[in-house]
This record gives sequence, C-alpha cells and structure tokens, in this order.
Amino acid sequence: MSVLASAVATPSDRFHYIPPAAAQSAQHILVKPNLGYPVGPPVTVSIAVLQEVIRGLQEYSPKAEIFIVEGVCSKVSFETVMAKLGVQQLLSTKIQLLNADELELAEYPNRSPSPVRFKTMWAPKLLQEVDCCLSVSAFKRTQLKGAPLISATLKNLYGLFPREKYKARSASSRGQLHRPSVPLVLQDVYYTLGHFFAGGVVDCTEKFVSRDWQPDRGDRIPIGQVVYGDDLLAVDRTACQVGQEGIPDYITALEH
Repeated sequence: MSVLASAVATPSDRFHYIPPAAAQSAQHILVKPNLGYPVGPPVTVSIAVLQEVIRGLQEYSPKAEIFIVEGVCSKVSFETVMAKLGVQQLLSTKIQLLNADELELAEYPNRSPSPVRFKTMWAPKLLQEVDCCLSVSAFKRTQLKGAPLISATLKNLYGLFPREKYKARSASSRGQLHRPSVPLVLQDVYYTLGHFFAGGVVDCTEKFVSRDWQPDRGDRIPIGQVVYGDDLLAVDRTACQVGQEGIPDYITALEH
C-alpha cells in the first residue's frame, strides 16, 4: 500500500475500503459510480470494487441509506445498462438505484472566480440533500482533438448532468459539456459540484485505453490497483501515477 497526498493506492485483490470521515455519521450517502455504458470493466467500474465501497460504507455507517446515482451515456436505456452490468445484485432496502436523468434538478452556482463557460450548472437536487457524496470511477484514457483525456473521479461527475439540458447533436450524450473542451469544462464541473464530494475511488485494476475519442472501445492494460481518498484531485493524480499516465492539465490548473 502506498500513500500519496490524501490518497491511497492498494492492490485490487486486497482492497478494503475505508470511507472518509464525512461518511461516519451520515444518514444518507450518494454514490456516483462510472456505469454509463453497457460494457463491463475497465470501460465501467467493476461491481466487485463498487460492492467493496458499499460494504465499507455499511460497516462505517450501518444506519445510512445509500443512493447509487448514475446517468447513462448510451442509446441503450438506463434499465438495460444496469441489468447488463449486474447492479441489481447490490440493491436492498437501504440501497437504491436512481437514474440521474429522472431526478429533480437544482441550479448550482459555479464557485470559480473565472468560470470557463457555465456560471451555473443543473444537476440533481439530491446532491445537497445527502450527508456525503462519493465518486467511484473507472480509469480511462481517450483521445480528443489529438490530445489525451484522462477520465477518473472528476470526469465521472459528467453522468450527473441531465442529458435533456446538456445534449448537443446526440440526445444520448452531453455534447454541451465538450465545448470549448472537456479539460476546460471540467474546471467548471469541479467548482460547481466538487465541494459536495467527500471522497473518491478509482478502479485501476485495469486501465482502459481508447485509440480515439470512443470511451467504450479500446484496449485493457492490467495495473492491479485501486486508489481511494478524501480529495478528488489527489485521488485522480495518484491514479495517473499508478497508471503511468501524465498528470492532466486540468488537475494541475485546479490544484493551483
């Protein structure tokens, strides 16, 4: 196990999730997993890692109600994607699965002193009604306009934004969040929703590498680690170090 900043990297087969302090007395916890496509790991987070996160939360906060919230980025329906990935096996009376595209929305202010594009952003109202939010992501590298794009806990938050408001040419994706560029819009996302998230987990059991922009077609490279901690930027930076990827410009910009 190695510790970097406020993030921990541990072998996947020995991953034992210790939640952030904010989860300790929580009555309601929102978990945002990377499950937006009808394709298994490493395109999406593994059910084994998600199950261990939930186990850790229940051990830490046995009375908490847990909401698994995701918005798919596919022409395939939410119900079909979740069934294909096996999410139903995690559900119980205290664990609910919710479609982000169907939740009541709230308009959140962008706390950045200089917003890139969005001065406010629409996302589920539930974020401000729970005691603790966590981002649980896969680890992916795609190519956008010739430059690599790393997807981890921060990029995972894209699935919370309603497609009805942020679609562009395709109704199944969030094209508005790609203009002027994803790395720039991620800065707006961080300053708008990042403060709600008490921690993150990156499933680096395998790294997904796309040959182009497509986030669900590419190669899998074994890494055998899971990274977690109480700061999304530290978690994503550590995942890049563990996964032998350069630190993205958007992380460096946000850290400074």
